[in-house]
Amino acid sequence: MEREGRVPNGEDEALNKLEEEEIIGQTGHLNRPIDMNHYATKKSAAQSMLDVALLMANSSQLKTVLYVGPAYRFFIPLIVLLSLSITLQVVVGLLLVFIVKYDLNDVRKQRKLNTMNNVATVMVFFTVLINIFITALGFESSRVGLDIVPVPQMLGSDNHTGPG
Repeated sequence: MEREGRVPNGEDEALNKLEEEEIIGQTGHLNRPIDMNHYATKKSAAQSMLDVALLMANSSQLKTVLYVGPAYRFFIPLIVLLSLSITLQVVVGLLLVFIVKYDLNDVRKQRKLNTMNNVATVMVFFTVLINIFITALGFESSRVGLDIVPVPQMLGSDNHTGPG
């Protein structure tokens, strides 16, 4: 490496070349240091997509439980667990939005970001745990009579079946 006020010699050039070879590595590609902001953004985006998929599944399950009604013996526990899961997912999504907005390279914000990341991780763990219970309490369509879905009558139609 060149220092101020020094004329580069053969030793300095050899060290620079050795450092370049170490950076290029065995793959032949230049290995740059990881940009933590870019990495965190991609990680948060991937996690958000998974959260959206789980949110859609929980919403569908909630709709099914509400359709079956209180006749199902685990109606109340499923309503509570599904609502809690959906709430946790929304909070984690908001946390991820705030995490992405901050600069990870700013040392002043690293402690706050670390705390937010830890809170999001704990919430994701509880969401998974809750969804295990939801799956355990869930039902098969044949057990609760979801095979027959009544067709709602059209608005304004008479209740007779023939013409006229």
